[in-house]
Amino acid sequence: MDLVDLLPDPHAQFDRWFDEATAAGVPDPEQMALSTATRDGVPSVRMVLLKGHDPRGFVFYTNRGSRKGSELQTNPRAAGVLHWKPQERQVRLEGTVEVVADDEAAAYFRTRPRNSQIGAWASPQSQPVTSRADLEHRVAEIERRFAGEEEVPLPTFWGGFRIVATVIEFWQGQPGRLHDRIRYEPGSGGWDRQRLAP
Repeated sequence: MDLVDLLPDPHAQFDRWFDEATAAGVPDPEQMALSTATRDGVPSVRMVLLKGHDPRGFVFYTNRGSRKGSELQTNPRAAGVLHWKPQERQVRLEGTVEVVADDEAAAYFRTRPRNSQIGAWASPQSQPVTSRADLEHRVAEIERRFAGEEEVPLPTFWGGFRIVATVIEFWQGQPGRLHDRIRYEPGSGGWDRQRLAP
C-alpha cells in the first residue's frame, strides 16, 4: 500500500475500506474500540458500534450518564480503532468529540428494535445495580410505561457523540511485520498524508 493507493480524503478512503469489509462478510465491521479519559487523564476503553460516518466525523450512541458519556462531557477527546482481521486492516481515529443533535439521535433511536429502546430507558449504564433481577424489574416497569405507545421516545439522557477526527491512520498488514501505515492530518487546503514506520 502506498500513498497513490489511498484517496486524498480520509473520509472517502474510510468509506471505501468499510464497504469492502462489509462486502467481504467481515463480522460486525462497525465494531470500534473507543478510548476516553477523565479530566485527569485516566483512560478507559470499551467496544461500541459505529453508527454513522461522513465528513463531519464518526458517530456512536450511548447513555450520556455512562462512564464514557461522563468522561466525554468533561474531557471531549477520544480515540477509536476499527480492526478488520480477515483483511489485515485497521483504521485509527483521534480527535475532539461533539454531541450529536437531538433530532439526529431521535432518528437513529427510532431504527432500534423496541427491546433495545426499552433497555436504553431501563439501564442506568455503568452504575451499580443490586442484582440481575432488579435490572429485569426495571425493564418490566418501562415496558408497562410504554405499553400503549406506538413509539418509545428518545430518553433525555441518551444520545450520540461524534468524533471529529484530527488524525486518521490506515494500517494494512504485510508479511514480516513490515506493515503499511499512512496517517492523515489536516493541512493547508486539505489533508496531509505521511507514511509511518511499522
